[in-house]
Amino acid sequence: MIALKLRPTLQLTDEVFEQLCQQNPDLRLERTAQGELIAMAPAGSESGYRNADLLGQLWQWNRQMRLGVVFDSSAGFTLPNGAIRSPDAAWVEQSRWERLTPEQRRKFAPLCPDFVLELKSPTDDLTTLQAKLQEYIDNGAQLGWLIDPETQCVYCYRPGQAVQLLERPVSLCGDPVLPNFVMDFNLIWE
Repeated sequence: MIALKLRPTLQLTDEVFEQLCQQNPDLRLERTAQGELIAMAPAGSESGYRNADLLGQLWQWNRQMRLGVVFDSSAGFTLPNGAIRSPDAAWVEQSRWERLTPEQRRKFAPLCPDFVLELKSPTDDLTTLQAKLQEYIDNGAQLGWLIDPETQCVYCYRPGQAVQLLERPVSLCGDPVLPNFVMDFNLIWE
């Protein structure tokens, strides 16, 4: 990950950021609330495999429950603090998604997902990811999971609560934000 400080030389507006993303589709880009540009390398194959499993479980649950919309890591969201972030997986409750205009849905949706998931890759910095999860909670997320396959730990974030550290959980329940959703971690810890 590379963080470029652009201010005061360059103002990275929503429009400029969107154009930058369109002109560089092979890059994973984010913008911090302070206007820094974050460029992330593609995930390694093992991380991609794990993330696909996690996303698949979330997608399958949502397909059955029909309570919201699931997003993969290519979707960006404009958070209330101005940051544009792309969690590895996210979920937005259906009525919140439906309140957005078609134009808002086509761009980086101006909302914070209700649920966010970040999977730590070997090259990721844990402290940076922890700050990112806290940023989601501070901007309206109701549940966030930071999964570290290396240490086999899950950090669970909820508004108004201390971060919960779970060591090698077999599964984790998403209630009440994700009713009846249970994430199976067996494949992640292999």
